[in-house]
Amino acid sequence: MPNAIILGTGSCVPDKILTNHHFEKVGSNDAWIQERLGIKERRVVDGQTTSDLASGAALNALKSAGLDAKDIDLIVLATATPDRPAPATACAVQDKIGASNAVAFDISAVCSGALFALSTGCQYIQSGMYRNVMVIGADTFSNITDWERRDSVFFGDGAGAIVLTSTDEERGFIKFELHSDGAGKDGFTVPAGGCETPTTEETMKQGLHCFQMDGKAVFETAVSKVPGTIQSVLDHCGLHIDDICCMLPHQPSIRILEEIASRIGLPWDKVRTNMDRYANTSGGTIPIVLDETWRSEKFHAGDHLLFAAVGAGWTWGAALYKC
Repeated sequence: MPNAIILGTGSCVPDKILTNHHFEKVGSNDAWIQERLGIKERRVVDGQTTSDLASGAALNALKSAGLDAKDIDLIVLATATPDRPAPATACAVQDKIGASNAVAFDISAVCSGALFALSTGCQYIQSGMYRNVMVIGADTFSNITDWERRDSVFFGDGAGAIVLTSTDEERGFIKFELHSDGAGKDGFTVPAGGCETPTTEETMKQGLHCFQMDGKAVFETAVSKVPGTIQSVLDHCGLHIDDICCMLPHQPSIRILEEIASRIGLPWDKVRTNMDRYANTSGGTIPIVLDETWRSEKFHAGDHLLFAAVGAGWTWGAALYKC
């Protein structure tokens, strides 16, 4: 079967910056946020939609890949903050970038979304059905944040995009391992707005259209589930953690990433983060940090990149990429 390789990357974040000092009014402060979460500031939209950011990232990825929008066969967009409940935000992106030949659909796995979308795109390529696939992770969590709550410090807005293409060479994404556990569905949730709890004046007054998070549960799930999944992926590929060039993870908090790195024995200087500037951009995290790393670092044939994420659902997973 053909393999799926990264041909190009791109990202897009809003211009508006919100620093930690904004959160003093909800009982937090800059020192605590930087120490516990690793966040100095985040970007928030000012009139832009999720598809606006996703389209910007997609166009940058196309430029990086040297392709025209009409060369794309499939767009898979991971988001928990779609422009509308219907249609798929991926269809809006398809229209905005002029990818008239592309099939387009969304995936919802919250912070694990980009990893799940990558695995989906790779399978379409490996099956031979499509050659060029655009994978996008994009979220505007500022639209579902209650800014009067202390946990409003966690998230920012942003989008990243990855162009995958087919190759017969022995490289590319070589292993995915994904998991879900619906018993943890209330650990991170937006309670209202779906058919379970439709929108009413009362749900709006109660703030039930904003995210609610059990921070302790998120931490415990991440550090208990992700390291074992990473080890399973390494074992399957006959690799050791020392064979990893760098890890490109979802950006939940600096303490979660430090604990995961410690448990798998990965030196911290091999972990790539950008939450100091962008906070947690949910579905956007992995493709944004990949774009920054792909453009700034020189990888060599045979280098192994590790991807990892944990998100609401619960959902989590890991993947290996061979350069």
